[in-house]
Amino acid sequence: MGTATALLERGFKVIGCDISAAAREAFIAAGGHSVATPQALSGCEVVLVIVVNGQQVEDVLFGEQGVVPHLAPGSVIVQCATVAPSQARQLGERLAAAGMAMLDAPISGGAAKARSGDLSVMASGQPDVFKKAQLILDAMAAKVYRLGDAPGVGSSMKLVNQLLAGVHIATAAEAMALGIRMGLDPEVIYEVITHSAGNSWMFENRVPHILSGDYTPLSAVDIFVKDLNIVHQTGRELSLATPVAASALQQFTAASGAGFGREDDSAVIKVYQRLSGIALPDAANDAEGAAS
Repeated sequence: MGTATALLERGFKVIGCDISAAAREAFIAAGGHSVATPQALSGCEVVLVIVVNGQQVEDVLFGEQGVVPHLAPGSVIVQCATVAPSQARQLGERLAAAGMAMLDAPISGGAAKARSGDLSVMASGQPDVFKKAQLILDAMAAKVYRLGDAPGVGSSMKLVNQLLAGVHIATAAEAMALGIRMGLDPEVIYEVITHSAGNSWMFENRVPHILSGDYTPLSAVDIFVKDLNIVHQTGRELSLATPVAASALQQFTAASGAGFGREDDSAVIKVYQRLSGIALPDAANDAEGAAS
């Protein structure tokens, strides 16, 4: 919704596709057009796929109501979801066989930057495909990285980013849990660390969610269960151990298993609350965990 609205405001003709009637109605209210199924996007020259996971990408493009059979030859697919590099390469091959071109273009920045058109795009694809999509990319992103000529490179770079992002969030939660268990004031921990060498962008961005007890999902726990699983699987394909990422994956998996999967990813700290009984800021306390 953020990217679609940002493009609409910058003068593009945008058709939003969503299975949610409420989302479609909201986009129409913003001045756009909307459809309920991908196959209804038959007149589009460029299709941005911004969904949750690889299976949804598959459904949108090649599923029973997928868009690919209904697009004209030469259409461009800008695939923005975080998927395995191997899947990105396969998608590029299948789209090429169908007479279409693909930019492997994962995005980073979250809902707020999507809405303001300030995302980072990590993209790979042929130069002529970049040329066709350039105005759209410039309108949705503050920075577009051209990383190579073939699908797979963009997704590889996004995987590096997601490894770091997931580890940093899990580490921030663990650091806050340790400080709280030692009796430190959570607000003071945040103040000191954000002005010290131990700071990270994720610590600075996510810890305020913990301090305010607001776990409204800007990026959910289950997103990092998915993404760190992709890191793990890709590492296995390459015979490359990723032990730090694996540890973070276990923490996010534990948070999801405890029922926090759809909460903000900073809710991974609730695992420590369940295990050690630390007292989080009042609004964030998990009553069931505290009682047990």
